[in-house]
Amino acid sequence: MQTILLDGSRYASSHEIHTALRSMLQLPSWYGMNADALNDCLSELRETVSLWVVPSEDDEVNRVLHLISQVVEDNGGSVREL
Repeated sequence: MQTILLDGSRYASSHEIHTALRSMLQLPSWYGMNADALNDCLSELRETVSLWVVPSEDDEVNRVLHLISQVVEDNGGSVREL
């Protein structure tokens, strides 16, 4: 299981969060930078993802973190809010 941390205070947009995910999970260059594309990529990974999330003060960032959390759980991973 791969564990990653998304600290919402470090991101100002959905694009920044997905760019970080692409790097942390070593997703392919064709990664579409959205929840549907993340679901496609996670469904092809051999190992599940353990996601640790630190909420943001920004509602939009929190919405994206919530969607990502759902995708991780839908693909057999675990989510922990810190």
